Amino acid sequence: MKALIFTAPSVVELHDVDEPSVRADEILVEVAAAGICGSELHGVRTPGFRTPPLVMGHEFAGTTSDGRRVAVNPILSCGRCDMCGRGRGHLCRRRALIGVHRPGGFAERAAVPASAVHVLPPGMGWTAAGLIEPIAYAVHTWNVAQVPEGARIGVIGCGSIGLLCVQLARARGAAVVAAADVSRRRAAIAERVGADVAGPALTGEFDVVFDAVGLPATRAGALARLAPGGTAVWLGLLSPESGFDGADLVRSEKRVLGSFGYTPGEFAAAVTLAGEWDLGWVDTFPLADGARVFTDLMNGGTEPVKALLTP
Repeated sequence: MKALIFTAPSVVELHDVDEPSVRADEILVEVAAAGICGSELHGVRTPGFRTPPLVMGHEFAGTTSDGRRVAVNPILSCGRCDMCGRGRGHLCRRRALIGVHRPGGFAERAAVPASAVHVLPPGMGWTAAGLIEPIAYAVHTWNVAQVPEGARIGVIGCGSIGLLCVQLARARGAAVVAAADVSRRRAAIAERVGADVAGPALTGEFDVVFDAVGLPATRAGALARLAPGGTAVWLGLLSPESGFDGADLVRSEKRVLGSFGYTPGEFAAAVTLAGEWDLGWVDTFPLADGARVFTDLMNGGTEPVKALLTP
C-alpha cells in the first residue's frame, strides 16, 4: 500500500510499504481522511519526539473491515497507572500515540486498537470526521481553563486549533471573542466562524486567552492581554521557551495552564460537535500530493489553513 513516510529530518516521502499486521485486539481501518497537524510539521523539522522512519498521522477517520465509519482516538493509555486511575488517561505515565509511537493515518490503511475507534453519526462527511481529533483538543482546552460564564475570550493563532477554539467560545456563549493571526486570510476566517474582531494582535483585556502558537512572544502576549485574575492556556508547542513577565503574573494573580490531549469523554463530545461547525476553511488533497503539501507547510507556508490527506 501507499504511505507518507517521515524518513529523515525535514523529509517526508511517499513509499510503497507492507500492509499493516493486525493483532487480535486490533482492527484495520481504511483511511478516508487524515489531517496534517502543526505538531507534525515541527516534529519533522526538528526531530526528537518522533523518530524516523515513521508513518505519522494522528488525526484520522475511515472505514473498518466490517463497514463501520469511524474516527480514531490516537491516545493509547495503559489503564493501570495513577493518572489512568484518576480518569486522566491522556496524561498516562506510559502513554503512546498512534502516528508517533506506532504507524498512523498517513497511509491507505492503519491497524489500530479496537478500543480506539468511535462510530460516526449517520451522514457525517469525511471532512468533519477528519477534524474530530483537533476539535477534541479544543474541547479539552476549554475545560482546562474552567471558563466563567460570559467571559471575554482571546485566541492567539488562527490555525486549525485556534479557529476551533474561536468556534467553541462562540458556541459556549462567550461575551466577546477576539482572535489574532499575522495572516490576514486566517484572521478573516476567524471572523467568519465567530470572532467579533480579528487582526494581527489582540487588543484590550480578556478573562481567558488561548495561545495556539507556542512561541515566547505569543506566550508573553497571552499574559499581557489578561485582565487581573485571568487565565492563559498554552496549547501551542513551537518552542520550549516561555518569555513571560513573572512579576506581572504575581501582582495581577494571573494563571498559566498547559493543555494537552483530551479525555475519552471529550473525544466523544467532539464526534457530535464536528457535524455542527463551519469547516469550509479545510482543504483536501490526495495522499499522492502529501509530501508536497506537507513540505510547503513545514517550510513556512500559511496555505492551506488545514490540509486533509485522502487516501
